[in-house]
Amino acid sequence: MRTTSTRHRNRRAFTILELLIVIGILLALGGIVLYNLSGQSDKAYEGTQTVQMQAIKKAIMMFKNDVKRLPTQEEGVVVLWDKSVLDDDSAGRWAGPYLESAVPKDMWGHEWVYVFPAEGVAVGFDILSVGPDGQEGTEDDISLAKGKGNADADFGDFGGGSSSSGSSSGGGTATSR
Repeated sequence: MRTTSTRHRNRRAFTILELLIVIGILLALGGIVLYNLSGQSDKAYEGTQTVQMQAIKKAIMMFKNDVKRLPTQEEGVVVLWDKSVLDDDSAGRWAGPYLESAVPKDMWGHEWVYVFPAEGVAVGFDILSVGPDGQEGTEDDISLAKGKGNADADFGDFGGGSSSSGSSSGGGTATSR
């Protein structure tokens, strides 16, 4: 009788092999979930970039209404929060700051590229994020006027809806030099 009760006690617990199989299955499922979520974080960063670029565009348009001109390439987006880079005449009309806080860099820590004048863009300027690689002119760049990459896609919500090809060569950075 004793043998039967010992056998029942051993049958109630999981064996090491069963535990290893369960752990392996959980690790595999976790890997699949992480793999699927990793692409979503990149899309979220890109979405955040376009939202920030829209906010900068609106701030530039408020600057234009007050100062009666767009920022120059040398001034860049810095004039949206710092009027010290402006000449006296423009500084007198400046009613900023036009953004709640300074945003000199994109999500990846790179300075914004402000292009003025921008060809083929209805608003006359373009704002670029050089993306995670930090190199201008690569596929991961995000443009206010053209969206992601260098494709001439029509992204009407992102700055004028122009689909003609414009060159952004020589784009200036967000800081004055």
